[in-house]
Amino acid sequence: MKIKFSFTIYLWVLLILPVRLFSQSSDFTIQDVKFESQGVTLAGSILKPENPFAAVVIVHGSDPVKREMEFAKRLAKEGIAVLTYDKRGVGESGGVYVGPSVGTNNIDTINLNLLSQDAIAAVNTFRTYLKNKNTPIGLVGFSQAGWIIPIAASKNPKIKFMVLFSCPTITTLEQLRFQFYTNGNKNFWENHTEEDAVNHTKNDPDRYQFAATDPKTSLRNLSIPGLWLFGEKDIQIPVKLCIEQLNSFKVQGKSFEYTLFSKLGHNTSSGIHTEPFDISIQWIKQKTLNIKKSGLLK
Repeated sequence: MKIKFSFTIYLWVLLILPVRLFSQSSDFTIQDVKFESQGVTLAGSILKPENPFAAVVIVHGSDPVKREMEFAKRLAKEGIAVLTYDKRGVGESGGVYVGPSVGTNNIDTINLNLLSQDAIAAVNTFRTYLKNKNTPIGLVGFSQAGWIIPIAASKNPKIKFMVLFSCPTITTLEQLRFQFYTNGNKNFWENHTEEDAVNHTKNDPDRYQFAATDPKTSLRNLSIPGLWLFGEKDIQIPVKLCIEQLNSFKVQGKSFEYTLFSKLGHNTSSGIHTEPFDISIQWIKQKTLNIKKSGLLK
């Protein structure tokens, strides 16, 4: 009778308790968190393996997306602690999402700088949750994050590395020229050459007039390692032109690397094609080990 009564009480308690903010999987824990950035409250989740060798904050692409839980779980299963959060104005995060996905306000300087401040606040918050304060923290992002991550990294010395999936190294206006040129045509590369794409991206008249953000401005000031993962069939960014920019930085001695996947498009972070992800994990392991050995965490 006592056992039955106790079990009944246990079930009753489970029913009246609020949804838990902390859960456990076989590989890592998940904890919901909230933090402040530029006057609003952002909401996210921290995924922590038992002894993470590195930590990353995930930076969004241009769409109104919530926290990237599936991608974060892939990282956590590899031994990386992750903070992923709902984008400003999306899900449980406060503020206003600035859209549309293609247009002036989504990628103007004001919005990109605001989103970089959100990433910086996420890094600062994340650090307080890490048991080992010497765990290297980096930024991992997609697409639009190619403009946001360099800005954030140049302003926050706690950021020690960056991984960028299908991210531009060209200006926002140049990216728009290319995107309007491809116009979502999946067969674009069957009828156009790289020379066509580069010439158009560099010289086509702009449909919008606004101050362009150039990631190279921030990249010039960074000494941290970076990895870009590109799909050769991308119709959102002109990959070969982006690689050309990275090669110029490599000549200058920057620790910037890239890998090009001939059969992929803008989907380099997809769970279907795992090679880019696998390469990024090995790269993070190598670079964070080097960072720890060099004493750059101090």
